[in-house]
Amino acid sequence: MARSPLPSVPSRLLDVEVGDTARKGEPLAAVLTPDGESPYTDVADRLRATGKAGEVHVVPGDEGPRWLVGVGDGTEKQYRAAGAAFIRAANSFAEAESNAGRKVPKRVLVQLPADVGSERYAAFATGALLGGYRYRVSSEEPKASVRAVRLLTTDQRAVPAHEDAVNRARELAASSALARDLANTPANVKNPAWLAGVAEQAADDVPGLSVTVRDEEWLTAQGFGGVLAVGGGSASPPRLIELSHRPRGATTHLLLVGKGITFDTGGISIKPAEGMHLMRTDMSGGGAVIAAMRAIAALRLGVRVTGLVPAAENHVSGSSYRPGDVVRHYGGRTTEVANTDAEGRMVLADAIAYGVQRYRPDAVVDVATLTGAMKVALGLRTGGLFASDDELAERVRAAGERAGEQWWRMPLLEDHAADVRSDIADVRQAPPGPGGITAALFLREFTAGLPWAHLDIAGPARSEKNYDEVVPGGTGFAARTLVELAASYGT
Repeated sequence: MARSPLPSVPSRLLDVEVGDTARKGEPLAAVLTPDGESPYTDVADRLRATGKAGEVHVVPGDEGPRWLVGVGDGTEKQYRAAGAAFIRAANSFAEAESNAGRKVPKRVLVQLPADVGSERYAAFATGALLGGYRYRVSSEEPKASVRAVRLLTTDQRAVPAHEDAVNRARELAASSALARDLANTPANVKNPAWLAGVAEQAADDVPGLSVTVRDEEWLTAQGFGGVLAVGGGSASPPRLIELSHRPRGATTHLLLVGKGITFDTGGISIKPAEGMHLMRTDMSGGGAVIAAMRAIAALRLGVRVTGLVPAAENHVSGSSYRPGDVVRHYGGRTTEVANTDAEGRMVLADAIAYGVQRYRPDAVVDVATLTGAMKVALGLRTGGLFASDDELAERVRAAGERAGEQWWRMPLLEDHAADVRSDIADVRQAPPGPGGITAALFLREFTAGLPWAHLDIAGPARSEKNYDEVVPGGTGFAARTLVELAASYGT
């Protein structure tokens, strides 16, 4: 029997549409709020349905809706949670119908409350699009699932506005899904060249996005010592992936830099075996940048954006870099290596220095699964935000709020700035002290004083269980925030 190929990238998502009509025989879900009026109040009372966000009840019998779906107090977050919970229930129904030999519905309907605005339609759509995401490499046929959802409104005049909001939500959800695809792809497939190839494919699909891939010879000629050091121990050479969106008339230039470590053994400072398999997701920051750039171009945002993803494998061999080495980065700055498992900041330093020197952007944002310290400080659902500029920090936070991704601003403590200095080089890579803060202070050394934000996603980039619109595996965290951040500079 032939082996099944890897899942396609990007993954196919649900078709989500808006309308005011329903076809006979299509399963229907009705949305409930705890205190809202509903034509199905009697049914809800019988089922003891509270309307809590994400609560889904199956309605027995063939009359009326098949599901009641709670949206709680009706915030956008709760609508996203409801959309995700509903699509999981609908997919379970489709699988059961298939297993019983019955016809699987091609489309399901969702009746939203009459008085909600377009932003709630978008939030429910986001939850459904991402809550139903699946990534599995298997010889078995994929499980049956719902392929389309129609969100029903009783106001025909509102359909165009709701459709616009849902279409935008689809692009944002697609960015999260692509970032998940990239993170979930096994490392025996996903080397730096593969990651660069996917970025090139993304550019082929979307007008207004261009990609240039720099190989190891170019990196050597240009002096990317950090990328070359980290990638030097692997049989798969490193790459620099450069993505560009340059709309006419744009007056602001945003630089995005994402860590692209396609697998991280820790190098000579090798990681424990337990948990090392998860290091296929260590390029989640780079995946978020690639995915965000695709969405930025697809949405035709009126801001110039450059994305840089330094991609490398951190492996163990006779050519691996060592603790005690001194590495010269792009632009000449030198770093004393203390721990080869602190490789992310090594490749980011090169890319930030290159982007700043070549483009002189208005703002710089880097994103990376950088430090375990952030997992300890903020847990697994909140990203760490460091920034040298208050306005940029607020833009990122607000972008995350619109996207449904939570950030917490962390301090750049000047008391620890001296810790980053080295006796034998310009800076040292992994000084003692608070790990997340000293890592951010190290990266700041390469920003040339420009407005800069560092997003540490070590916690929320991966999940081991379902919550809200998140599923196990790579989460795609930060991709939607980066798109909303770019949108804040120009539409």
